[in-house]
Amino acid sequence: MSNAVEWTAEAKARLKEIPFFVRPAARKKIEKFAQDAGIAQITVEVYEQAKQKFG
Repeated sequence: MSNAVEWTAEAKARLKEIPFFVRPAARKKIEKFAQDAGIAQITVEVYEQAKQKFG
């Protein structure tokens, strides 16, 4: 089983709003948040939930 998480186009666009130098770390945190919650696809809603959690 692959533990890669799918990103919707909208969520990927939101990720681009994060400064490039912190983006990889933010992406990992969001993907871990989704995996821990049993979410297979990162949507804008999931992105926003993760953002709220991590500030």
